Amino acid sequence: MKMTATRIRAGNVIDYKGEPYRILQMTHITPGKGNAVVQVKMRNLISGVQTEERFRSTDTVERAMLETKELQYLYKQGDRYVLMDTSTYEMTELDEEAMGDAVLFIKPDAMIQAQLYAERIIGIDPPAKVELEVIETDPPLKGATAANSPKPAKLETGLVVTVPSFIAVGTMIRVDTEKREYVERV
Repeated sequence: MKMTATRIRAGNVIDYKGEPYRILQMTHITPGKGNAVVQVKMRNLISGVQTEERFRSTDTVERAMLETKELQYLYKQGDRYVLMDTSTYEMTELDEEAMGDAVLFIKPDAMIQAQLYAERIIGIDPPAKVELEVIETDPPLKGATAANSPKPAKLETGLVVTVPSFIAVGTMIRVDTEKREYVERV
């Protein structure tokens, strides 16, 4: 779907030079004389390279058509992550770079959303909130409440979050994957 450059917004994904780019930042510049331009900072979703580009206000860009597919994370084998499409039972292997930060929030058998561009996985979205076990933290203080000073805790996936002082090793907690922070004890 084509759109004029002035309709580009942060978060949009466009097809630029045959590859998908996510718009990180957009600035509309109107000089004293001459035509207006749109300055964008964008990241290539395949290579991860960040670039800046300037479009005239009359230019058109193609909005990238992304498909979302629900996959099940099965296991890690060496440095590869094995995912399965539950409708076709087709297996897909991804490396750590393709998985991105999602590896810090998913456990085996978790359902995740994969973004596909031209039948190729370009991104993984973990659930909004996940439940993970605390495997390493300082011991809880007697009589500690949530108002006391927080402490770091390492979770079963390797993620480190700040938790209230009453949380102990072995406790299951809920974590907000977007903000990377403790929500509540489960």
